[in-house]
Amino acid sequence: MRYVSTRSTSPTGGRPFCEILLEGLAPDGGLYLPESYPQIGGRLPQLRRIWADEGYAGLGFAILSDFIDDIPAEDLRGICQRAWNEDVFGTPEVAPVEELGNGLWLCHLSNGPTAAFKDMAMQLLGQLFEYELTRQGRELNILGATSGDTGSAAEYAMRGRQHVRVFMLTPKGRMTPFQQAQMFSIEDPSIVNIAVEGVFDDCQDLVKAVSNDLGFKAKHSIGAVNSINWARLVAQVVYYVAAWVQTTTQDDQEVSFCVPSGNFGNICAGHVARQMGLPIRTLLLATNENNVLDEFFRTGVYRVRSSAETHETSSPSMDISKASNFERFIFDLLGRDGARTAELFGRELPRKGFFDLSGSSEFSSLQERFGFSSGSSTHADRVSTIKQVWDDHGVMIDPHTADGVKVAKDHLATSQPAQPPMIVLETALPVKFAATIQEALGREPETPAAFAHLDLLPRHVIDLPRDVEALKALIEERTGLPQ
Repeated sequence: MRYVSTRSTSPTGGRPFCEILLEGLAPDGGLYLPESYPQIGGRLPQLRRIWADEGYAGLGFAILSDFIDDIPAEDLRGICQRAWNEDVFGTPEVAPVEELGNGLWLCHLSNGPTAAFKDMAMQLLGQLFEYELTRQGRELNILGATSGDTGSAAEYAMRGRQHVRVFMLTPKGRMTPFQQAQMFSIEDPSIVNIAVEGVFDDCQDLVKAVSNDLGFKAKHSIGAVNSINWARLVAQVVYYVAAWVQTTTQDDQEVSFCVPSGNFGNICAGHVARQMGLPIRTLLLATNENNVLDEFFRTGVYRVRSSAETHETSSPSMDISKASNFERFIFDLLGRDGARTAELFGRELPRKGFFDLSGSSEFSSLQERFGFSSGSSTHADRVSTIKQVWDDHGVMIDPHTADGVKVAKDHLATSQPAQPPMIVLETALPVKFAATIQEALGREPETPAAFAHLDLLPRHVIDLPRDVEALKALIEERTGLPQ
């Protein structure tokens, strides 16, 4: 298996997995994808048996083996077993599903160390990074940006590991108090939290600017944990297969997924799973008031927003107006035309602030070819959905999951009869968003014992202007390397 950039003009001659594992963005500014997607359609009965016999880790090994052929099989199996187990996720299923009725299901992805779905991939990434860095005898400086949950998931997965340092950018004042406490309370010299004036997109732009300085990136061994990193995205494919196995009884039975999405990484993993042959009818994307992606799937116009136009909402992890992973899907949509993708994302989007595919044959056939649909949600929707799910099912959901449930219910209400099961991917535990839960239910969410005194711990965070040179200087200072 070899990997190519979304901006590559050559469909072959790609790089092996372990070369791109530590890299993040490709040198040309694109994102990595496999030269072709491995097919699992004929192996679904086997995958069902593996789930029954070996659980989530065994299923993960079976799927990742198709993408990773430069790590010995037994080593990869051990990595999967250490990443995905009951001790880490508190349940033998790791990603259990729950039926809510009327065709709606919930896939619980937030039982990990930081109470967010990001743990599902980050726990694997931490194991992979430590394995490969030890094998190569080198160190890595991870540079990432977070709108809420990626940061803590990455830091909890990487803290205490050999050969790894983390620089994590956050939009100052834009995360919930719990999210801030969870990240900033980590006391580890290898974890550097950075608060940037602006929104998530500004943090993401800084990460990309540093990554695109190839000399600085090489000298300081800069890597990525955001979902621009292919390893993180492919790890998320596993829970789509696990949810399908648990929700169906027949090997040709379809399901649909509704995925709350801001940066397009989570649902992009669903796109990969569907391209691999998993029986997915619809990939339903749910946004909040920052509805850039919903607008594209409705109109064919992808128009990024400025910081001033990006709303601060009660589902803050989705307060994103530049979806990094969207380029991967557009590359596939355009028949893997790297030159055209590079033109759209590397030149037209920076110059005009949007691109328009509404009149193209690719957009007109998008839903039929790739199964995508979309919808959006508001604060009032979130509050009422949280209350409704609690009243009807006794299940407390966070605001982002509520966005997904609301859009899923709208879709089921307006769709044809005999729809397959609609699985909403849970994004986080309610404890992270206590104010919105209080507003919806008149009560505080329960705080898991692991987080009981989080708000009392000292904070470790550095304020930084929205300036790439200031960020580079901080990296140089903390790594002890001059520019």
